[in-house]
Amino acid sequence: MPAVNKAAQQLHLPPFSEALPAPIFFRAANLPAHATYPRHRHPWGEFVYAYSGVMEIELGDHHYLAPPQYGIWLPPNVEHMGFNRHEACHCSLYLAPELCTALPARHCALSLSPLVLALLDDLRQAPPGLPQSDEQQRLLQVLVDKLGHASCAGSYLPSSDDPLLGPVLRTLKANPGDPRSLPQLAHAANTSERTLMRRSQRELGMSLVEWRQRLKVVQALALLEQGRTVESIGLDLGYSSASAFISMFRRMMGTTPDEYRRQAMGRD
Repeated sequence: MPAVNKAAQQLHLPPFSEALPAPIFFRAANLPAHATYPRHRHPWGEFVYAYSGVMEIELGDHHYLAPPQYGIWLPPNVEHMGFNRHEACHCSLYLAPELCTALPARHCALSLSPLVLALLDDLRQAPPGLPQSDEQQRLLQVLVDKLGHASCAGSYLPSSDDPLLGPVLRTLKANPGDPRSLPQLAHAANTSERTLMRRSQRELGMSLVEWRQRLKVVQALALLEQGRTVESIGLDLGYSSASAFISMFRRMMGTTPDEYRRQAMGRD
């Protein structure tokens, strides 16, 4: 079970349990903080994308987390649960089993092109109804075709149960602004810096430095949407100045924090 505030948790049931209303079906939803879709599976595929906030998908052996340039693909019959720690607006694109062959055979995060993002935004503004018009069906099919060409990105913020690395990751998740250096974290974990670096690359597919930056980006997204100032967010995340935080955010997200906030408000 995800580490969310269980007292405030709000349960949301999946919209379909027996059959899809159409071979390709799109829906969007606004979710309050600590909303959870219970663990379930279905015989159709599902692509999940968050317009604002960050959606998380938990599987038996993976925990996917995707900020707004990524989406999460779940092939048919994959047991999963979805949740969000902060308010979020997301969409799901459901695909009949016979249409899933063009997408990855295994669950993954997908890197999304500007065209896919534009298609998703257009669908959110005018969700296709039932019965779908020919124009709506063509638009949905184009989206499916483009997703079939999207590159797999793994998990944006992977986790690990490694006995040395796992506790370090959990400590940092609890406090993304933890000011300790890599040597200090290694010392606290009773290991060496070199061992921690090696475990990070093996378990996460990236350095611990990059993982920490991604963690800070995810935290920053939620704080920006809450209206916090860029300077206060940077200080909370351990940066000595707003400019240092802005530089990291731009490098990771391709935009400044204020530009991201304006874009997110425009999607609301």
